[in-house]
Amino acid sequence: MTNINIPANVHDLPELRNTEHVYAGREEAGVVLADMLADLAKESPIVLAIPAGGVPVAAVVAQRLKAPLSLLITSKATPSWNTEVGFAAVAFDGSEMINQESVKRLGLTPEEVREGLRQAHEKVSNRWLRFLGERGLPEVRGRTVILVDDGLASGFTMMVAIKALESKGADTIIVAVPTAHLQSVLKIAPLVEQLYCPNIRGGWIYAVADAYQHWHDVSEDEVEEILGSRCSS
Repeated sequence: MTNINIPANVHDLPELRNTEHVYAGREEAGVVLADMLADLAKESPIVLAIPAGGVPVAAVVAQRLKAPLSLLITSKATPSWNTEVGFAAVAFDGSEMINQESVKRLGLTPEEVREGLRQAHEKVSNRWLRFLGERGLPEVRGRTVILVDDGLASGFTMMVAIKALESKGADTIIVAVPTAHLQSVLKIAPLVEQLYCPNIRGGWIYAVADAYQHWHDVSEDEVEEILGSRCSS
């Protein structure tokens, strides 16, 4: 994969291609991303994290770019019997995207799809109330927005996040993730101005967690602690 042809708007670190365990944790991944994004500081960007895993990464990026930090709240929809496998994604504005291939592969009934989507929308609503409340989303119209997550697997959550941002009038959307599957990079890149991803990997088996030496699920309490007073409107 060293000599892959990636789109011109994709920025990676060739020495990290197809490599696992490249970051000690999400904070270190944020430092690497921030270094790649340094020139964007002059554009006075807004950094939006996709919770929960994207928050520790985005907090470092926002701090180093001296940019305001907030959340773009989305959730994957999963079957009740496996909360790790997503078949769709929903965003705070009610938009949703369904991966029909995943629905078919998982053998989901229409009722199971509806219930998974219902629970995802409920999760998004609860997180909005807890983390953003009356502040809501910062004004993004006419602004450069850096959208951060801790990695891209299928890319569906990022796709619905981009769609929601476009509906709010963001001028320039930049995706920044520490790790991603090559196919997701190729899927997301045409949708945004720039995509920054130090660690691009291919292959049949891919997990975001494999880019990190130390991995844990980020809790909502941890999100709240990291944000503190940094969420800006």
